Amino acid sequence: YDEVKHDKFGQYSLSISSRKALITEIQTHISFQTNGTDHLFLLTYVFQVGDRDDSNLYITMKLKAAAEIGISASHVRLPKTATEDEVLRCIVTVNENPEVHGLIVQLPLDSVNTMDPEKVINAVAPEKDVDGLTSINAGKLSRGNLGDCFIPCTPKGCMELIRQTGTSVAGKNAVVIGRSKVVGAPMYSLLLWSHATVTSCHSKTTDLAAQVGRADILVVGAGRAEMVKGAWVKQGAVVIDCGINHVPGIFTNSSGVRVVGDVHYPSAKERAGYITQVPGGVGPMTVAMLMENTVQSAKHFLKTYQPRKWNISYTKLKPQKSQPSDTTLAHSCTPKTIGQLAREVGLFSKEVEPYGTTRAKVRLEIINRFKAQPDGKYVVVTGITPTPLGEGKATTTLGLAQALGAHLHVNSFACVCQPSQGSYFGVKGGGVGGGYSQVLPREEVHLYHSLGPLRRRSVEGPDSSPLCFRYIFYFSRGPCNLCVGHKHAQAAFLDCLKHPHLQGELCRSVASEVMAVLVLSTSLEDMRCRLARTVVAYSRVGNPVTTEDLGISGVLAALMREAVMPNLMQTMEGSPVFVHTCPLSDIAPGNSSILADQIALKLVGPEGFVVTEAGGGAETGMERFVDIKCRASGLCPDVMVMVASVRALKMHGGGPAVTAGSVMPKEYLEENLTLLENGCIHLKRQVENAMAFGLPVVVAINTFSSDTGAELELVCARAKQAGGVEAVPCSPWAEGGAGAVELGQAVRRAADTPHRMNFLYDLEIPIVNKIRTIARSMYGADNVELLPEAQRKSTLFSKQGLANLPVCMAKTHHDAERKGVPTGFTLLVRDVSVHAGAGFLYASVGWVSTEALMRP
Repeated sequence: YDEVKHDKFGQYSLSISSRKALITEIQTHISFQTNGTDHLFLLTYVFQVGDRDDSNLYITMKLKAAAEIGISASHVRLPKTATEDEVLRCIVTVNENPEVHGLIVQLPLDSVNTMDPEKVINAVAPEKDVDGLTSINAGKLSRGNLGDCFIPCTPKGCMELIRQTGTSVAGKNAVVIGRSKVVGAPMYSLLLWSHATVTSCHSKTTDLAAQVGRADILVVGAGRAEMVKGAWVKQGAVVIDCGINHVPGIFTNSSGVRVVGDVHYPSAKERAGYITQVPGGVGPMTVAMLMENTVQSAKHFLKTYQPRKWNISYTKLKPQKSQPSDTTLAHSCTPKTIGQLAREVGLFSKEVEPYGTTRAKVRLEIINRFKAQPDGKYVVVTGITPTPLGEGKATTTLGLAQALGAHLHVNSFACVCQPSQGSYFGVKGGGVGGGYSQVLPREEVHLYHSLGPLRRRSVEGPDSSPLCFRYIFYFSRGPCNLCVGHKHAQAAFLDCLKHPHLQGELCRSVASEVMAVLVLSTSLEDMRCRLARTVVAYSRVGNPVTTEDLGISGVLAALMREAVMPNLMQTMEGSPVFVHTCPLSDIAPGNSSILADQIALKLVGPEGFVVTEAGGGAETGMERFVDIKCRASGLCPDVMVMVASVRALKMHGGGPAVTAGSVMPKEYLEENLTLLENGCIHLKRQVENAMAFGLPVVVAINTFSSDTGAELELVCARAKQAGGVEAVPCSPWAEGGAGAVELGQAVRRAADTPHRMNFLYDLEIPIVNKIRTIARSMYGADNVELLPEAQRKSTLFSKQGLANLPVCMAKTHHDAERKGVPTGFTLLVRDVSVHAGAGFLYASVGWVSTEALMRP
């Protein structure tokens, strides 16, 4: 406002010093608000396309004002050559970032490419549109929803200036000249919903002077220099001039022009009660209101924000007493779109690649974004030795994740393997859970996705994968483009064409090793290095031939560039789950991928939980999880969950054998404490096996309707006697997450137990000693005996510098007919092989099929 003075007409206006005091007061108020936002880091982004001088000036003012009150403002300048799509992608990235509370697009867009400003502005998320220019905010304002939208800054500042004069807007005649989306149209709505009688005028309005003459409040933003004459102004009116025009004149700046408003100020100030000056009138108020909008955005965010907590929606299940089949249940539930789920767990749209509406690949770049965030709690689910009666390890894994997330309200992620049609020691469930604790959509999890040429097929000649066979064919015909620079590899390959290794187990196991590489890779570069050292054959003299020797490691890495990304899906209650990799458990760790676990641990945050599954029983899958997977990942579990069931323990206690499709014997359907007591010896041994790694063990008893209270009490008592920190019955199949709440609470308590993970053996000891340590500690064997082929291979690998790799024990370690806790036997090791790329040896103690059904 201009000078306060009392002249002969008795008119008043505010002095420059008073105007500055008003701005200071508003800034102080906003600064006080920023201090009350629960120490939230206030951040706003200003997007600019091009390098216009006037835009730079306005942005500098905004950045300075933000800095003065403690708002961090980032200026993002895109070049003139930026395309509309590039600008839109940048805006989407900021929209999805919860740390940013305001997003401003500086107009005009100074680009050599055609851009639609309306489209660009409307790309800004309405909740971050602190300029108030999106169509959604404009629509809410026009409908009178002033408390549910951002008001454009200039009209909002004008209303504040009017309020400071002490003038009551209600009932007054107000005239707005101009109809722009920035000033005129929103100013009309603000005055209207403040109960003024408003007339909207513009340059085409007939008898504009008469309209102005009736205005108690006049707001002008037409963009025409000094169009409103002083004689038009009603005596004592409040005049707000929002115009900025550059005209030649005697009082000029360095560019030879002077800045004037839309009102002829010298004459109008003689009639107006209050009038703003140009420049310096409305401008500072506009910037101040921009800052206030940013603070309000942060406050609105805080209403639903909980530090490191997802804003996720869960499906409320209504379990039926007569439970339908797993497939029927899966079809009865409508999953969230994968885009919604990704947003809920903190993923940006550029970090996911949707495949349909219910699954997506997650890009590995997310690890870099969350690099500084601490990991969540790491829970691994293992079990007793599998039986045909089922222990429910996958179902318990998913049910526990649902209980932690949907019922205990902590961030929770499940990580499971993709199901295979192969078996885990001859016994394998569906791999995606069951009942009310399963992965959706069920059919899509079971879909077969081959890795193209990496999948093994029967071919004429050597029984190998098409990839290997194709290169054998090329090499046998002489030099080709694929082996340029690798003539030594060609010779080596030709030399091994008639070698028994090529026709035997090695080529058939390459596909399994590729999947194991996926499991154990910690990055794209790590995967490429592992693929490069994968052995595909041996020469006559015993030298290994790797994919790097053949010059195809880069091709393999390219083939696997999408397979290495975890698959994001969801449970029946809407909890996130990674379904990734399918390593054959006989000759590989049998776990989900390290990358899935790493990403999930970052997403859940330090207070969240990641529940992952170890294939097989504690003596096999759990041992591999720690000694192979944890060595590769550097991750240490916080809790082990041991899954058992009453009926499975009865079988381990000497119950009758059961085959698929057979009638369930009465011993498993009726209370039989003697049989169960005998089976608890096996549970005790498995708990001790799990405890050998130095981690707290929680025993989860997966219940069935035939279980009695006495049986459950017996198992709980024996589990605690064995050393489990807690033993908890759960019913995830029948009740979903609600049936695993007590288990979730026990896991949370156990996660706070002081612990220190240790490996079973040192990598530097000889191969046979590693095998002996596993056999004695995990299996109860007295000793091990390496048959001639295993001895020869062990010696060979030691000479090749591979003796310091961990060992994967392949296949079962004793006769399946020997139940309970077999002891007093010598473990016979038939063969020792190497997955040099994956990074482990595997010792075969029985017949092993090395064919794996692959999953990307």
